[in-house]
Amino acid sequence: MSLSYNRLWKLLIDRRMTKQDLRKITGLSSAPIAKLGKGQNVNTDVLIRICNALDCDLHDIVETVHDEKVDT
Repeated sequence: MSLSYNRLWKLLIDRRMTKQDLRKITGLSSAPIAKLGKGQNVNTDVLIRICNALDCDLHDIVETVHDEKVDT
């Protein structure tokens, strides 16, 4: 199982915001924003800061994705 941040990117599009705007309103450095863009893991504090800045809940920006199992 992994996390997808596609909901975050959709929310930003709907609000006509860029990743740079997100970085500014959250006070985050570019490193965690880049990790989110690559679908990598980030600290939960980062996600909470984003939720606070965007006035949304965690499920509005993150979803779990079940990884496909490959038979060998």
